[in-house]
Amino acid sequence: MTRRMDNTERRARLGIRHRLAGPPAHDPVEVTRDLVVLHATDAATVYLGAAARLHAPVIKDLEHALYADRTLIRMLGMRRTMFVAPVEHAPVVQAACTDAIAVVQRKLLLKHLAEAGHDGGDPWLRDVEQATLAALVARGSATASQLSADEPRLRTQLSIDEDKPYGAAPAITSRVLNLLSMQGLIVRGRPRGSWLSTQYEWAPASAWVPGGLHQHDAAAARVELARLWLARFGPATPADLKWWAGWTGAQVKAALAGLDVASVTLEDGTAAVVLADDVEPVVSPDPWVALLPALDPTIMGWVGREWYLGPHSPALFDRSGNPGPTVWVDGRVVGGWSQRPDGKVVHRLLEEVPAGTKKRITTAASELEAWLGDARVKPKFRTPLERELSA
Repeated sequence: MTRRMDNTERRARLGIRHRLAGPPAHDPVEVTRDLVVLHATDAATVYLGAAARLHAPVIKDLEHALYADRTLIRMLGMRRTMFVAPVEHAPVVQAACTDAIAVVQRKLLLKHLAEAGHDGGDPWLRDVEQATLAALVARGSATASQLSADEPRLRTQLSIDEDKPYGAAPAITSRVLNLLSMQGLIVRGRPRGSWLSTQYEWAPASAWVPGGLHQHDAAAARVELARLWLARFGPATPADLKWWAGWTGAQVKAALAGLDVASVTLEDGTAAVVLADDVEPVVSPDPWVALLPALDPTIMGWVGREWYLGPHSPALFDRSGNPGPTVWVDGRVVGGWSQRPDGKVVHRLLEEVPAGTKKRITTAASELEAWLGDARVKPKFRTPLERELSA
């Protein structure tokens, strides 16, 4: 008989495996491994997501892991989204997701170059890439502006939607650097500014990742990435994995076929899977609360979110499906939070919770406010409740 996993058990698994309940993690690398990756479209999400799960969250520890020890790496991966990944998992992400994205983005850049009247085609672009990489290797690390000075062809301009009000004529600098990054040849290094900055230096991947990023066959990498994800996000449906990884249905089917999985039934009767050695019930953790940042990996872990999000999507997501900062209680989203310009962290509950829980949420907000100090965090994607609270 297929085992049933109800929402209570799923929320318990979420709390324990995402380090929101029970003992906190010891360092940011451990946090990242427990979440598979940290979402990094917003620079703040990396730090706030780690801070919510660490016993003594210190910004310099995360920066040390990213830029000194290099045990974490910032890279483009699933759904053409930026993540921070453990360095040992980066080659898996590269083969499972990023290599295919690079092919698509290369074709798109060539199309835009042709539309702008640049007829050199793929040979010209490859020559620009090789020259840019050589300039970067010579420097050791460099900013985009330094590399465009070394390789003037990076300043070649595109003409995108020039006949429309929002048309633009951007240089290809960032497109080429991103493409080199997607191909696993260069990586983002230290930001040019504070921990909230999104302007990075670049470095050759060969000097950053032992063995480089090209270590796996794509099909085998998809199996391994599916295993890593199921271990932290299972039980889940194939549709959840398809959305999270950005794969085709056929790729999801093949990846799951390469794993030893067990079928389970969710509370609403939906069929789902877990790793075969992960079917035993978990012990419910002690009550917990958390204030998680916009785009946190936990809220972004599944496409079917009703079991933890309830009816709160309109207030907490923007029109493109990006979540803002959220308040969690025992595996459920119960509200949202924001930081005002004066630094105060404020929150609003969207459903009733016990008085003791309200007090713990208020305490968590005060602790986050103290941790942020003089820093001001504004999500890249603004949601209705976050906008209202920040006013």
